[in-house]
Amino acid sequence: MRTLYRAARIHTLSYPATGEWLLTDGRHVTRVGSGDPPVADRTVHLPGATIIPGFIDTHVHLTATGMALDSEAVTRVRSAAELLALARLLAAGLTGDVLVLQGYDESRWEDPRIPTLEELDAVGDVPLVIRRADGHVALANTLAIERAEIAADPGCERSAVGVFTGRITQAADQRLWAWVTSSMRDNQVQDHQLRAAGLAASRGVTTVHEMAMPHWYGARDLDVFLGHRGQLPVDTALIIATTDISQAIDLGLPAIGGDLPADGSIGARTAALTAPFADVSGDGVTYMDDDVLEDFFRTGHIAGLQVGIHAIGDRAIEQVLGAWEKVYRALDSRERRHFRARRHRIEHFEMPSDQQIERSAMLGLAISAQPTFDRLWGAAGGLYETGVGSERAASMNPFRTFLDRGLELGVGSDSPITPLDPMLTIAALELHHDPAQRLTRAEAIGIHTVGSARLAHHEEKKGALGAGMHADFAAYPEDPFLAGDIELLRPQLTVSLGREVYAR
Repeated sequence: MRTLYRAARIHTLSYPATGEWLLTDGRHVTRVGSGDPPVADRTVHLPGATIIPGFIDTHVHLTATGMALDSEAVTRVRSAAELLALARLLAAGLTGDVLVLQGYDESRWEDPRIPTLEELDAVGDVPLVIRRADGHVALANTLAIERAEIAADPGCERSAVGVFTGRITQAADQRLWAWVTSSMRDNQVQDHQLRAAGLAASRGVTTVHEMAMPHWYGARDLDVFLGHRGQLPVDTALIIATTDISQAIDLGLPAIGGDLPADGSIGARTAALTAPFADVSGDGVTYMDDDVLEDFFRTGHIAGLQVGIHAIGDRAIEQVLGAWEKVYRALDSRERRHFRARRHRIEHFEMPSDQQIERSAMLGLAISAQPTFDRLWGAAGGLYETGVGSERAASMNPFRTFLDRGLELGVGSDSPITPLDPMLTIAALELHHDPAQRLTRAEAIGIHTVGSARLAHHEEKKGALGAGMHADFAAYPEDPFLAGDIELLRPQLTVSLGREVYAR
């Protein structure tokens, strides 16, 4: 069916740059133009609206995002006492099941004290797990620790006298979360993924890069996703956090690694740094040995895959770049061109030095950044300054430098770590804590569409609107390129692969 969409303005991010109508035929755009429109089977009138290409979120965890929709009250608590009160309220009458809350962030509390194990145990006679906003720390009561069988795992924190504190990180956190998700039924997992994809559509997102993490969510999470992937309201690019090259090939995937962690997070104090944290002892952790990482990169590249990795701290970034440089140096000139064209990815890339940025550009690496991290935690006195000190925090997430040095850059939310909301991401790019690193509105929108499409090698079908491109777009009551308070702007219509997946 040929459908004609008529609007006040269409920004194509292609040629012609603007138009007044857009014609689709099934899942593709036939053409965009102005003046007298062509004949169509159906016409959708959008008076006063502006159409732009659909946003592409390069880093999403669908199941966890769906689960977080049930825990939105957690993000609003501002003290340990409020968090415990909410947990007690939800635990009342709950028996046998695990109580899971998600999204607390003590760095935004006036008193950053987190609940003790005794306080967690006093919530009720139910296993309790409360996951931190960054996804790398959880709080668990004694029942949860025992039933998840994580007492002996690295990261199940104990006091100086050997008593559990209730704070869970590293391997223990992964096993704890795998235990939590194993208690869910298939239809619950499916519902979480569907609700998350619906949220994306309601925000003008038409494609998400799904960061599957079997080591955290279990193999069933991936199986459920694959079973109904085609029925989700938005298109998806799947990347599995694994080093199993054969699994990715058997599934026909073009990429591997994704959010596979080389280190942890600043909030958990597990990001790998070259100098110690400012407020605690230690310099974080790396999760893979150098030779294992290098072998994974080499094998994945030879297999023809785009290989990705999570790296936040400068020491983790150095480890990743060192491994890639060893792979690159072993190639001849022709093979090096193919290497650069592969756009191997680094997720987050928050604390690179100028030299590391230059080396990444030389390797042709692509960066999947999360600008809302800076919006939430990058300001003076925020989480980053507390964790790594003012000097190191000031130079984090240098988005302008990434562009100026020629790095491939796409952006996303890491939902549910930060909200799945492209307008919040754009505002974060415009209002970076360092004015020298701020981007213009047009640059920000371009990175979230064209730039993000390039991260998955989708630039020939996504990120812009033109003949033969996917019919992925959203219509807004105000022009996103000109709107004043862009954070409040929401689409009135979202179309993904030619399907009208959201309307209001």
